[in-house]
Amino acid sequence: IFFLFFLEIIVMLNENESNQEKGELSELEWVDLRKDLATSQSYTETSSNKFVRKFKENPFVPIGCLTTAVILCFGLHSFKKGTTMRSQKLMRMRVLAQGFTVIAMLFGVFKATTIAKKK
Repeated sequence: IFFLFFLEIIVMLNENESNQEKGELSELEWVDLRKDLATSQSYTETSSNKFVRKFKENPFVPIGCLTTAVILCFGLHSFKKGTTMRSQKLMRMRVLAQGFTVIAMLFGVFKATTIAKKK
């Protein structure tokens, strides 16, 4: 039994050495790496900083969301007042604004992937 245990330890050490030769990290080295990364990250991004950064990257998405929300509020208000023609027009405008927002999001994703491919 002791011989089998000893043999298993030797096999594990050989596998660990071959992984290190390939440049792979062992399980314990991953834990150390995660701890090092966690301690080295001194800057945490606040939600307002993240909003400003994302707005600078693709300003059309928040503008489209805001436009959609404003048109929706006006459409619901006119529906409540009973002006159905105006309400219908505003709801159609809302759909167009939502479409613009979705296209802006897709453009942002496309732009981010092309930038990532260049790096």
